Amino acid sequence: MAPDAKPHNIFTEIYWVKPAAGGKRLATKNLTPGKKVYDERLISFQKVEYRLWDPFRSKLAAAILKGLTRMPIHKGDKVLYLGAATGTTVSHISDIVGEKGHVFCVEFAVRAMRELINNVCAFRLNMTPILEDARMPEKYVTFLEKADTIYCDIAQPEQAKVLADNAELFLKSEGWTMLAVKSQSIDVTKRPVEVYEREANILKSRGFNVLEVVQLEPYDKAHAMIVSKI
Repeated sequence: MAPDAKPHNIFTEIYWVKPAAGGKRLATKNLTPGKKVYDERLISFQKVEYRLWDPFRSKLAAAILKGLTRMPIHKGDKVLYLGAATGTTVSHISDIVGEKGHVFCVEFAVRAMRELINNVCAFRLNMTPILEDARMPEKYVTFLEKADTIYCDIAQPEQAKVLADNAELFLKSEGWTMLAVKSQSIDVTKRPVEVYEREANILKSRGFNVLEVVQLEPYDKAHAMIVSKI
């Protein structure tokens, strides 16, 4: 069986790829053909190279597979990514926004930032690495432009607050946010669904319209994706 690739039925710049071995996998077009980020499989179809997107490694991929109906990151967008780590999800966002878009990558851990720079940003001109703490957005205000979407994936107790604080400085009018909630980082004594509700209510209290809450099991235990709009 030859490989095949078709656009996602809802989201732009995201694809369904059928490898030669069969099955159907989520993927993005590789902005840097021939280069991998996290040992993902590369599939070529009609002279285009796709990177298979692992939902067990990326919460955004997991959310899409769990039925996310709003994915507010598009070709040409500017995205602020809080908690970029070593680049798994943010590299796929880089693929999606393309050469005319840009991703500002905030990461606090020096080791993760080193890997992000050496393995990802060095080859992708649409990414800017920023070694700072997302809890203190005033420290990197001079490095950023206004973002169409802020994506937040941090292991901090006040995840919604951190996202909202960054949005006050960096989100465009009528911009979007995506919050990957790690309930165990917030409160291990409460059921995950209670934590998701609390984080959603914090966003509402800060002026956001919460449009969607998608739980990520079985790809990520006790995690959810919250999509909101200012």
